[in-house]
Amino acid sequence: MDKEFFEKKKASNAALVAEYEKRIYDLQQLLEISKSFSSALEFSALVESILYVCMCQMRVLSAGMFCMDNIESNTLSLSSNYTGFELDPAITYEISENHPLFTLLDSENRAFTLNELKKKMPKTVDLSVIASLSPTLIVPMKYQNHLNGVMVIGDQIDLGEPIGFDDDDKKQIYDIATLASMAINNTILIERSSTDMMTHLKLKYFFYKSLEIKMNLAKQHDIPISVIMFDIDFFKKFNDTYGHACGDIVLQRVAKLIQSGVREQDLAARYGGEEFVVMLYNTDAEGARNVAERIRKSIASEDLVYEGTHMQVTISAGFAVFAPTEEDKTSISPSQLVGLADKALYVSKRNGRNCVTFADPKLLEFQNTSKE
Repeated sequence: MDKEFFEKKKASNAALVAEYEKRIYDLQQLLEISKSFSSALEFSALVESILYVCMCQMRVLSAGMFCMDNIESNTLSLSSNYTGFELDPAITYEISENHPLFTLLDSENRAFTLNELKKKMPKTVDLSVIASLSPTLIVPMKYQNHLNGVMVIGDQIDLGEPIGFDDDDKKQIYDIATLASMAINNTILIERSSTDMMTHLKLKYFFYKSLEIKMNLAKQHDIPISVIMFDIDFFKKFNDTYGHACGDIVLQRVAKLIQSGVREQDLAARYGGEEFVVMLYNTDAEGARNVAERIRKSIASEDLVYEGTHMQVTISAGFAVFAPTEEDKTSISPSQLVGLADKALYVSKRNGRNCVTFADPKLLEFQNTSKE
């Protein structure tokens, strides 16, 4: 009798230990996921991280997120925040906060299958936007008890095991969605606080932080980073001749042309006043010169019209390159790299403006000597 009791007790304790071990493992997983989300400062990088985590954790072939474009938005949009799904071009993938689905998910704290959603909703409610994706799970993304996104999970990978999600799976993906929602909200706040409202480019401090991160990556992978400094030529004359409203338009137009001249993995920022700075990832001197010249030419050829007056705007540019080697990976800091590009910029200014100069050490030394 005692032996049977102790065997049952032993089995019960073993089950309890196994349960706690699973909970600890799940918490460790969530901690690592949280760290991954927190390390992404840019929205596009965060979305990529969230989708990758969801696909790995749920072992699925596709995942997506309906998100608000900004904090004031009242519509959730799939936009480009998905991978693996084939979208129907005839469908607008948006969910308005007035839609009954929004209201339902805002009031629930769990993941749903599509069939569970259909049973919850009146038959007259149109669920075609969600249903067209054929999701296996629909997950509310909530921050401070308010819905700010909807996650959709696609088909599971066939690993020879039974297909389907149990309650633990649903709880796990809901927890991940909650972490993702918090990270998205924080990223939007960072986006707003680090963006120049005039030009919609990043501000200087954000640029320096991003440059530091990219330069550290460059050191690890032995790839070049280039920085270009731009300055609008004779900018003061636009303010003095036509007023500050004209100067604002010039700044906005130049900023737009600079932004359109770089890739998604690059970063353009307003450095201050009429100065702009660009970071080009994995770009050598030749590539940086090509980008700088392309942007310079596009601005010089732009016909800017203000109150019926046609004006030509030109910019001067200077660029520097950080090319780490095995022998020397700590020789220059982000501020020093930008400083070199700035010195090259002022060589362009002294040489007649509307041109591009490389921060060649010999050239800079010669220019400084000549100035003295």
